[in-house]
Amino acid sequence: MHPASRALRRAAAAVTVALLTTAVGCAPQPEEPAAGTSSAGNKCEKGKLATRASGKLTIATDEPAYEPWFKDDDPASGKGFESAVAYAVARQLGYGKDKVAWQSVPFNKAFAPGEKTFDFDINQVSISDERKKAVDFSSGYYDVRQAVVALKGSRAAKAKSIADLKDVKLGAQVGTTSLDYIDDVVRPTRAAAVFGKNDQAKSALKNGQVDAIVVDLPTAFYIAGAEITDATIVGQFENQGGTPEQFGLVLDKGSALTSCVSRAVDALREDGTLARIEQQWLSDAVDAPVLK
Repeated sequence: MHPASRALRRAAAAVTVALLTTAVGCAPQPEEPAAGTSSAGNKCEKGKLATRASGKLTIATDEPAYEPWFKDDDPASGKGFESAVAYAVARQLGYGKDKVAWQSVPFNKAFAPGEKTFDFDINQVSISDERKKAVDFSSGYYDVRQAVVALKGSRAAKAKSIADLKDVKLGAQVGTTSLDYIDDVVRPTRAAAVFGKNDQAKSALKNGQVDAIVVDLPTAFYIAGAEITDATIVGQFENQGGTPEQFGLVLDKGSALTSCVSRAVDALREDGTLARIEQQWLSDAVDAPVLK
């Protein structure tokens, strides 16, 4: 090749490299996050969450609000297990009692499909895969146990242990954990009465067809407190291992608050706050001893 041609080619190559270098230098570059910040951290900044009403936390529950979950049908009092839990979560999120607004939402509507008008709902709603299709749940704030309900003054009502239940006629709804506890934990001398629905089991108890029924503890509270006035909670069973049934706070599907609320619940469980609230409002107030 002619020396002049080689010189021209070298000059052209040098110009091309220079132009490419300039182009790269001028192109927009990815921004580095500032030290000590993250999108998750900003999203959960205390008192500054993306709530329904700016600067306030809107919490929903059903009406009436029954004891021991709420005291005197007043969710805003801070008294009763779920009222106390709600305010503890609010404080963890950076909202004092004066920044919490309560809203009445029927139980079934709380976890039905559709946009919610609250930031979270607290109403003894058990976490389930089926419900997760329509709403988000926080981490569990209460581990549900199974309980025995009997009529006051009956032989079953005097039971102090699992052994005391072996010779009484027990009943439960078909296909439930309640029925499993009768068969696998109590192992009574007589086969359990099996009902298609809990309403049928409650009717059987009132009519004397069974001595006691087994339901989850929250249902036992409701039966004894609001449905059968002469019923009493005999006691509750210990969890039998595995993942316990849990109540969770209900949030809108895909809510930006879900992870923040779950972190708050987790922190309250870890520092013992949830256990203290449970001891105050459930273990002592309703006298549900553990049957062993």
